[in-house]
Amino acid sequence: MSKQLRRNHSPAFKAKVALAAVKGEKTLAELAQQYDVIFPRFGGHAGLAGG
Repeated sequence: MSKQLRRNHSPAFKAKVALAAVKGEKTLAELAQQYDVIFPRFGGHAGLAGG
């Protein structure tokens, strides 16, 4: 059984992906495919916006 290794992304790469996500021109699924990453899923975030 082989152990899968985690990839370490540089801060510059993380910033590039984050800026692309904030722009909102593509969906997270499209960005994940373009940059070959997996975006974390956040549950329960709807109640954080002022409730």
